[in-house]
Amino acid sequence: MDRVTDMTRGKPMGLIFFFSLPLMFGGMFQQLYMIVDTIIVGRGVGISALASLGAADWINWLVLWGIHGFTHGFSIPVAQEFGAGNHTALRKTVAMIIKLSVLFGLIITVGSLLLVDPMLRLLGTEPAILGGARVYLYVQFSGTLVIIAYNMAAAILRCLGDSRTPLIAIALATGINIGLDLLFVLVFHWGIFGAAIATVIAQVFSFLACLVSLCRLSILRLTREDFQNDRQILKHLCRLGIPTALQNSSISLGGLVLQSVLNSCGVLYVAGFTATNKLYGVLENTAIAFGYAMTAYMGQNRGARQIDRIDAGMRSVLLLSVCFSAAISVFMVLFGRPILTLFVSSSEQDADAVLAIAHRYLMIMCAFLLILFLVHAFRSSLQGLGNTTIPMLSGLVEMFMRAGAALILPIFFGRGGIFFAEIAAWSGAAALMMLYYFLRIGSIKRAIATGSQL
Repeated sequence: MDRVTDMTRGKPMGLIFFFSLPLMFGGMFQQLYMIVDTIIVGRGVGISALASLGAADWINWLVLWGIHGFTHGFSIPVAQEFGAGNHTALRKTVAMIIKLSVLFGLIITVGSLLLVDPMLRLLGTEPAILGGARVYLYVQFSGTLVIIAYNMAAAILRCLGDSRTPLIAIALATGINIGLDLLFVLVFHWGIFGAAIATVIAQVFSFLACLVSLCRLSILRLTREDFQNDRQILKHLCRLGIPTALQNSSISLGGLVLQSVLNSCGVLYVAGFTATNKLYGVLENTAIAFGYAMTAYMGQNRGARQIDRIDAGMRSVLLLSVCFSAAISVFMVLFGRPILTLFVSSSEQDADAVLAIAHRYLMIMCAFLLILFLVHAFRSSLQGLGNTTIPMLSGLVEMFMRAGAALILPIFFGRGGIFFAEIAAWSGAAALMMLYYFLRIGSIKRAIATGSQL
């Protein structure tokens, strides 16, 4: 049975929340296997291995977020064509997305593998953790095509209103990843290589689960004719996908500057930040789920020209953001320290120092978590409405704010100043998008009503 959801009808609050719910659980499963990777490496191999994962983090995210940007941007017209009820154009769009994803996947694979060593050395990665970081990145980037395939399939399903299949896919991947982690790292003693290859193999199964669901959708029975090049659709997809990829990649570039400053603070700071960054995904998970919901909701309602539902959707997601960001922050204040102890073996000499760094960073992020929710709510809403330029600019703002704060704040406040680099990045991006949205929402609605480009 088709699991697509029409978001042009019904109460926005219920649609957004119940669409987001499977994505929240899916995100928690995804974070679970990332956390398990870190726990097994940190406790089973040691603090140096944990720091190696941290040294690879921002380089890895530079590629992963770029991939996510392409596939997320490509999928926006899927929501719009589905909302408009134009299934012929929908199938043609999906076929062009597949062709572009394969092309960009090959380019990204080659480019990322060539840049591993230069990037690690440029960031001043300490020799003690350089080898482990290099191995992790080589394995991850070798699986780029698999990662693009999963992200592409999941993004299309989400824009059609199916948030349950990605949940099933990621739950399957989580179980496989944890099992392979235990086997490869603790039994075969493959160390960081074992953790990395387990993640790639798990992604294969998550893609296959999404592919099976896509093949069952009656509105997506693709033919050879659908795969004939359509320059107009290809240009439109690139106009949406490339800015979104640049937005995500520019965010990561600011993170690379942060990583460089962090590397200069020593292995303990790198390890502490790595432990908290693995919980970052837990903090951000619900915000991302609401963002995906708003891309589908705004995209479908733009396609159907239901402009009266835009304000109602935005009010709903803002209320949900306030409630959930507060609940998550309270939970982390109460239980954050015990959770962080899972990442570091108490028998290691510097365990207490690493935990102190990690806990302080976590508490600062929790205090400002609502800002991160606002970033996702407004960014995804604008993308769903067809505007990827302002979200791209917000990515540049994040890059400069994160890099600037990482370079400047430690001069005045010592190494602790680096804890506020993320907060500065969130604040700059949120301010730009909120200002644009509220000043331009009237003209956005008029453009939708007349069918013109935003």
